[in-house]
Amino acid sequence: MKLYLFIILTIVTLMSGCRTDDIIIYAEEEDIGKKTVASEVIGMYVLNEGNMGSNKCTLDFLDLSDTIIHYRRNIYSERNPNEVKELGDVGNDIQIYGSRLWMVINCSNKVEVCRAKDAVKIGKVDIPNCRYVTFDGGYAYVSSYVGPVAVGSNAPRGRVYKVDTLTLQKVDSVVVGYQPEEMVVVDGKLYVANSGGYIAPQYDRTISVIDLATMSEERQIDVAVNLHRLRLDRYGQLWVSSRGNSRDVPSKLYWLKTDTQGQMQVAGHIDIPVSDMCIVGDSLYFYGADYNAVTYDVTSAQGIIDVQRHALVNDVLSNAPEYQKIRQLYGIIVHPRHRDFYLMDAKNYVSSGELLHFNADGTFDYKVRTGDIPGHAAFLLKVKK
Repeated sequence: MKLYLFIILTIVTLMSGCRTDDIIIYAEEEDIGKKTVASEVIGMYVLNEGNMGSNKCTLDFLDLSDTIIHYRRNIYSERNPNEVKELGDVGNDIQIYGSRLWMVINCSNKVEVCRAKDAVKIGKVDIPNCRYVTFDGGYAYVSSYVGPVAVGSNAPRGRVYKVDTLTLQKVDSVVVGYQPEEMVVVDGKLYVANSGGYIAPQYDRTISVIDLATMSEERQIDVAVNLHRLRLDRYGQLWVSSRGNSRDVPSKLYWLKTDTQGQMQVAGHIDIPVSDMCIVGDSLYFYGADYNAVTYDVTSAQGIIDVQRHALVNDVLSNAPEYQKIRQLYGIIVHPRHRDFYLMDAKNYVSSGELLHFNADGTFDYKVRTGDIPGHAAFLLKVKK
C-alpha cells in the first residue's frame, strides 16, 4: 500500500510540474549582413496578418540598433511565454504611442498592448471586429465594424471606441458610418474613413467628423465609395483613398482642405489607385492596384506625389528589378529622416512573405523573410532625454 501511494504521489507531482512549465518558442534571428546608418530609429516592428482563420498573426522586429542589421521573426511568443503562442487571427494595424506598442487583431476582437521597447505584454482591450487605431491627448481611438465578419444589407453601422491609454479601459464610443477604416485627428476633430465594405454594392462614401470633446458625430463629408486609407500632411490637408467598386467606379485618391468657414471639404482628386501610402515631408509615397471584375483589367501605379502641388512627381520603383519580382505588394513604410523605404510582399498569402528595403533613390538594398502576410509596420524611435 505504501509503495502504491508513493507511485501515485510521484505521478501527481510530475504532472503538476508539467502543467507549470512554460514552453518557450524562441524567435528566429537572421543576420542581414548590412551595416546600419546612425539615426533616431532603433528598429522597426513588422506585424504579419496571417491568413484569416489561420490564427497565425505574428510579430517580427528589424533591429537597427547594432552595427549590423538583424531580423528577428516571431518575437511575441519568446517575449511572452505565458501567453497563447500566436497573437491571434488577422493583425490589422500596429502603432507606437509613448512607451507602448499597440496591435489591432481584427477577427480576434482585441487590441494587444505591449511595452514598445521589448514587446512584453501589458494588457489587452476587447473590441469587436476592430480595424485601426490612432491617438490624441492620452486616449486611443479604435475603429470597429461592430458586427461579425458577414457581408449583407443588415450589417450595422460602425463605431469608434475611446480607450484610456494608461488604464486600457474603454471610456466612451460613438456611432459612425458603415465599416469604418483609418482615422486622423485634426484640431480636436476625429476624421473617420467609412468603407461600407459589408453592404456592397451600395458602399458608404463618407468621412465622419467626430467632436472629441463630446464624442459625437458633427457631420459627414461626402467623398467617394469604399474609403480606406486616411493621412494628414503638414499643410493640414487630408488624403483619403477610395477603392472604387471594382466595376464602373475606379479607385482614386482625394485630398481635402479647410474652406473659408474652417470646414474640411473635398478639394480635388488624382486618378490613381492607392492601396497604401506614407507621407514624409512634402512627399506622399504610395502604391496601388485596381481590379475590374467585369473587364478583368488591372490598373497599377506607384511613386511619389508632391502634396503641395497635388501631382505625381517621381516613380522611384519603375526601374528596380527586385520590385518587378514582388508577387503581392501589401504594405509600405518610409524612414522619417533618410527616406529609404520598405515594401512588404505577401507572396501567396499562405506562407512566408518578404520585407524589401530600398534606398531613397529607389535602388534595391536587401530583403528578408517574414511571417505570413506582412502588411503593417511601426518604427521604434530613441527616447528623447
